[in-house]
Order: sequence, then structure tokens, then C-alpha cells
Amino acid sequence: MIKDKYNKKTIFSCEVFPPKRNDDIYDIFKTLDEIKLLNPDFISVTYGAGGSNSKKTATIAAYIQNICEVDALAHMTAVGLDESALVTLLNELKKKRVNNILALRGDKPRDMSEEDFERRYYKHASDLISVIKEKSDMYIAAACYPEIHPESKSKEEDIKYLKLKADLGADSFITQMFFDNDILYRFLEDIRKAGINVPIHAGIMPITKVNQLGTSVTLSGSSVPKKLSNLIAKYGENPDDMKKAGTEYAINQVKDLINHGIDGIHIYSMNKSDVTTEIYKAAIA
Repeated sequence: MIKDKYNKKTIFSCEVFPPKRNDDIYDIFKTLDEIKLLNPDFISVTYGAGGSNSKKTATIAAYIQNICEVDALAHMTAVGLDESALVTLLNELKKKRVNNILALRGDKPRDMSEEDFERRYYKHASDLISVIKEKSDMYIAAACYPEIHPESKSKEEDIKYLKLKADLGADSFITQMFFDNDILYRFLEDIRKAGINVPIHAGIMPITKVNQLGTSVTLSGSSVPKKLSNLIAKYGENPDDMKKAGTEYAINQVKDLINHGIDGIHIYSMNKSDVTTEIYKAAIA
């Protein structure tokens, strides 16, 4: 399990997501076969909103765990689950020898009404954590936000709920993407003062395409420092140069984080093994 990995200075992991089309699932298996050669400490696999990709998540997590022989961290979102569905998912993962879960609240699915979203069975990730802890012996990771959750009223409120998740049983946290390491260092200082002492994995998103700023970054609420925006302005119209410059930016981020003793580096791979491999070889290996 992931909990046994923390005897090394900085542990390395990455995230993949299930393909939308069923017949593309073999592409992600190929990507995982390439990523496993880096000997990551774990690989996480995302979970569709409202459980839309839950079966694919379990299948891919099983491939990571049993074929790649790498610890799998299966995402699980509270939206769309009740206790019966949660227990069913826990049992399914256990049968597949997957023992690690990333517990998330999840966003409102597009086909869910506001009324149904407000009436959802589990309101927060903390609700999910407490039940998973009660019903299983799973290792539980959760999310944290160096720049504050978009729905939080203040930094203090955000840290309060983060501590609640830790107190209820979250074993570690993976950060939302960020592009300025100083933001993370200030965040770490604040949460340690608040008594949150579990391992923190820095979530790194390599910006290799301009349109990532209009999708993942915008949705995350992460700020874009001038150094990165200048890089995008300079190389954005040349895909090859943008990929190279964005990867180098992420490499420099990772090197600095490791020098500062971060618990873990978690690469948001976007299912691209080549970029993940380049970052690993340049900054981690």
C-alpha cells in the first residue's frame, strides 16, 4: 500500500484518466505499460462525475495494480453515491486488490439538476472519508488547494475543512495544480501550523498546449505567474516549442520542490507517457 512508501525522501506518482470511448481503453493500457517502466510509487486513475466512468476506473486501477504491479490509487467522488453504492464500489475494488482511494466531493454532473445536486447523499469529501474508514481498511488520500478551494470563503475556512479531512482519516493529500512553488511553500507553512501533518503530494501539470489554459487551468482556479504566461506568449503558436518549454517549466518546478523536501511529486500526465518520462528522467531519477 502507499502508506508503506514514505521511507524514501520524495515519492513519485502520476495520474491518468479513463478514455471516453470503450474501444480506446487499450491505448491507456499501452500508456501505463510505458509509465510503469519509471517505477512510480503509485498511479492514480480518475473517476467520472456521478460515477459515469466508475467501471472503467476500477478496470484501469486493476490493470495498474495487477498487471503493471504498481500501487493503484482509485479516485472516488461523493456526487451520485449513496452508502449502498459506496459499499459496492469498495467491495469491487477489494476484489481487484486495489487498496487505495482518493476521496473527492466531485463536481455536479452536467445532467444533474441543481435540486438533485443539493439533495445529494454525501455533501462533502469528508463524509466519504468517514464512511470509507468505517467500512474498509483502505488507504485514503484526499485533495487540497494551495490557492484555496474556489468555493471557500477564506483561507482559514479552507484549512479548517482540510484538517477535518485529516482528522477523519485522510492519510495524505494531493494538491490541485499550481505553477508558483512559493504558493505551495506558504500553504505548507499554514497547514503545518494548523496541525495538519500528513504527507503532501505536489500536483504538477505540465502546460504543453496553449488550450490547457482554457480548460484544466481555468477550471482549477490556479493562477498563472508572469514567467509562465510569458513563456506561453513566446512559444504558444509553435506546438513543438510550446511542448518543450512547458515540459522544462515543469522540470524546474519539480527540481525545486525536491530540493525543499516535498513528500511527493504527482504528475498530471494527461495520459502522455512521453512528457511524464521526460520530467521523471530530468528531475527525479
